[in-house]
Amino acid sequence: MLPLSLLNKAQSHPMLVELKNGDTYNGRLEMCDNWLNIKLADVIWTSRDGDKFHKLKEIFVRGNSIKYMTIPDEVMELVVEEEEQNSRLGRAGAAWRGGHRGRGRVGRGGNRGRGRSRGRG
Repeated sequence: MLPLSLLNKAQSHPMLVELKNGDTYNGRLEMCDNWLNIKLADVIWTSRDGDKFHKLKEIFVRGNSIKYMTIPDEVMELVVEEEEQNSRLGRAGAAWRGGHRGRGRVGRGGNRGRGRSRGRG
């Protein structure tokens, strides 16, 4: 199970994010990208001491500042079910995942011939 596929399935679900500085954000995941940057909506921010709370409409969190994220169990179950279905298919879907990679009709170097000289003139 890849973290990015898990986050893609968790979109529009609630989640808790703790940053490296200790602040926590509790909200609904709206978007994530390849660098694990996330956008949360309807957020409740809690300070690292736990004494300050703020309600925010939305927030963008940079991926390298995230310490950990909690994802609902229902999302985990969805991802596990999907992986089981994919494993039952076997290699049937391997072509679109890059399973049948090859060079095609051209060998190394493409269509370069050897008929031309490589020097001047």
